[in-house]
Amino acid sequence: MGLFSLFTKEIAIDLGTANTVILHENKVVVDEPSIIAMNFRSKTVVAVGKKALMMEGKTSGDIVTIRPLKNGVIADFQAAELMLREFIKMTNMAGKFFSPAMKMVICIPSGITEVEERAVRESAEQAGAKEVRLIYEPMAAAIGSGIDVLDANGNMIIDIGGGTSEVAVIALGSIAAKTSVQVAGDRLNSDIQQFMLREHNLAIGLPTAEQIKKNVGAAVTQLDNPPDAYMVSGRDLVLGIPRSIQVNYQEVSTALNNSISAIEQAVMQALNITPAELSADIYKTGIYLAGGGSLLRGLDKRISKITQLPVHVVDDPLRAVARGTAIALKNLDKFESLTK
Repeated sequence: MGLFSLFTKEIAIDLGTANTVILHENKVVVDEPSIIAMNFRSKTVVAVGKKALMMEGKTSGDIVTIRPLKNGVIADFQAAELMLREFIKMTNMAGKFFSPAMKMVICIPSGITEVEERAVRESAEQAGAKEVRLIYEPMAAAIGSGIDVLDANGNMIIDIGGGTSEVAVIALGSIAAKTSVQVAGDRLNSDIQQFMLREHNLAIGLPTAEQIKKNVGAAVTQLDNPPDAYMVSGRDLVLGIPRSIQVNYQEVSTALNNSISAIEQAVMQALNITPAELSADIYKTGIYLAGGGSLLRGLDKRISKITQLPVHVVDDPLRAVARGTAIALKNLDKFESLTK
């Protein structure tokens, strides 16, 4: 280990709308919800991550919970910077007598604007980074899924995160065709929340909607191994009192249908603009699904049906982007052209 490495720590960050994952030396050192609780009067941090998530929908007085990222980009610059600072503290990389310089690779949505890109970079620098490199999420997802992104053969990957669904065709270390739609995990949660209001007169919070999605979420109305019905508690809008009901996966699939259709349209649009030779490659290899949204029951079969192509859910899809970001960080000489 050289002297320089003693004073420099390299970390890879998947700064996601729903969750932030930080890796150091190929190990996950932080995996927390992207949320911060603050005292809006004193502008001090009360909690971040899981602790802040437990406060969501329950705060009063001077305490507010903030999700700094919306649709895959920073919506609240100050909150994002404070949240990132707290997450970096969780890595326990600060020395006893000094804080090491940090080199970061952060993944960003492929449809990000220059202004939004600058906000990500500046947030990282304000949080202590001495060097910041950025990599597009679909590229990071492909690398983390084991795809040879530098090869001439084309591969299509769909990364369904919290704020955006990114569809990209990758070959020779570049994105040959891409589409992005602001329909992903957060929109699905909102769909479930609205469905419970509309169909059951039951008001629920977004954390409860997330649990419904995890337990009985589905993209199709017929599953080979359906999950058991899930008990949901909320406030009855008619009586104004707490009430519990059971919901099943078929109800949830109906609630999610429009949003999933929007993702399907993005996939078809990307296929439509893919160069012919790369289309031939995709016909052979199929489509790869990554991101937390890829875990939605039956989604792979639904996309396969509309595209008439095989669809593969990658190993550990939740961590694919973070894993790819870490690989890019460790092999910057090889992947330097993929970062900016």
